[in-house]
Amino acid sequence: MKVKVLTRSASDYIRETPHDIHKIKRNLDPKIHPFEKAREYNRALNAVKLERMFAKPFVGALSGHSDGVYCMAKHPKKLTTFISGSGDGELRIWDLTERITTWKIAGHKSIIKGVCCSPVKDNLYFSCGTDKTIKIWNPEQSGEEPVNTFIGKFAYSAIDHHRTNSIFATSGSQIDVWDENRSNPIKTFTFDAETTNTVRFNQTEVNILGSCGTDREIVLYDLRMNSPLSKLVMKMKTNALAWNPMEAFIFVTANEDQNCYTFDMRKMDCALNVFKDHVSAVLDVDYSPTSEEIVTGAYDKTIRIFNARQGHSRDVYHTKRMQRIFCVKYSMDSKYILSGSDDGNVRLWKTNASEKIGPKDFRERAHLEYSDRLKERYKSLPEIKRISRHRNIPKEIKNAQYKKRIMLQSRKQKEENLRKHSKKGSVPYQAERKKSIIGIAK
Repeated sequence: MKVKVLTRSASDYIRETPHDIHKIKRNLDPKIHPFEKAREYNRALNAVKLERMFAKPFVGALSGHSDGVYCMAKHPKKLTTFISGSGDGELRIWDLTERITTWKIAGHKSIIKGVCCSPVKDNLYFSCGTDKTIKIWNPEQSGEEPVNTFIGKFAYSAIDHHRTNSIFATSGSQIDVWDENRSNPIKTFTFDAETTNTVRFNQTEVNILGSCGTDREIVLYDLRMNSPLSKLVMKMKTNALAWNPMEAFIFVTANEDQNCYTFDMRKMDCALNVFKDHVSAVLDVDYSPTSEEIVTGAYDKTIRIFNARQGHSRDVYHTKRMQRIFCVKYSMDSKYILSGSDDGNVRLWKTNASEKIGPKDFRERAHLEYSDRLKERYKSLPEIKRISRHRNIPKEIKNAQYKKRIMLQSRKQKEENLRKHSKKGSVPYQAERKKSIIGIAK
C-alpha cells in the first residue's frame, strides 16, 4: 500500500538564522509594486533638483578682440573652426578645441559687418564692412594679404555664401550677387529700403535668399528671377533672419518688438510661431543644425534658447560682464552656442546647461536617460515644474518683465473694454500671430 503526502522543505520558508523569522515571497516586478508612482516621483524630484544644481552652461570666454564682436560665422565642414569680426576691423579665426586664435589680421579700416566661410573651398573666408570693401582671405596661402578685394559704392551690412556654387551675396543699399572670379556683381536687386540689414541663402533651396531692411520689410528673392518673390511688411524693423536647415520653406526672424517670428515662405500673412520672453530688441537668431531649437541674442544682454515649436524659452544665459549680444551661432554638432557681445568677448556655452562634458560609460548614460524619462513623465506636477522652470536672472530684467506684463495686460483690458462698449463686430479679435504683420507688399 502506497501513501502519498504533501511535503516541503523548511529552508523554503524559514531563514537560516534566526529560525523564527519566516521568508516573505515577493514579486519583484516594478509594475505591480504598490509604491511605484511614489518611488518614481521621488526619483524625478531628485533628478530635477540635481539638474538645476549642476546647471553651469558657461564653458569659457575667447578673449582677444579689443572692440565689440559684430559678426561671426561657423565653418560648414570644420567642426572646431569659426571666424569673427569686430568693430575695429580685426578678423580672427578660432580653434574651439584649444580656445585660441589661429589667425588674425586687421582686415578692414572700419566696422566689419559680415563674415562667412566658403562651403565650396575649405580655406576661403569672406568679409565685408562699412569701408565699402569686400575681401576674400586664404590664411594658408596669402597670409596677411587678401586673395581678392572688391570695392563697392556703399557700405556693406552682411554677406553670405551660396552652398554649392562659387557665388556670394552682399547687402547694403541694394542686394548684390557676386562671382568670386569677377570684379563686378553678376546680379543686383534694388528696392526702396535705405539699408538692408541681413542677407541669407537658403541651405536647401539654394537659389532662394532672404533679406530684411530698415523699411520693416522682409524680402525673398530667387536668383533665377529679376523681381522679388514676396515682400512682408512688419510693424517694426527686423534685425536678423535664419533659414531652417531641415525644412526649406521655414525661416525665423528677430524683430525690434522683443519677439522672434517663424514664417512659411509659401503663406506669410500669418506667423507659424511667436517666440517671446526678451525684454529688449532681438539682434540675432540662429537655428540649430537639427532644426529642433533656436537661439537668440538681444539688447537686454541675455541669450535665450527656444524649442522651435514652443513660444517661451526653455533657458536663459547671462553673465555679469556680458554686454549687448550682437551675434549668436550654434556649433555644427548642436552641443555648443557661440555668442559675440559689445564687450569684445566671444563666449562659449553648453546647449544643455547641466550636460556633462566628456565621455560617459554605459551605466552613466543609462542612468541619465532614465532620469530624463522620469522628468518628462512628471514634468506637469507642481513641485517639479516649479524647480525646472526656476532661473536666476538679473534684477533689471526681472523688473522689465514685470512692467512688460503689466503693459500687455493693460492693452488687452483696454481692447476688451472697447469691444464691450462698441457695436458688435466693429472691434474684431486679432490673432497673436497676425498682430505684428501689416501685410504682404506687392
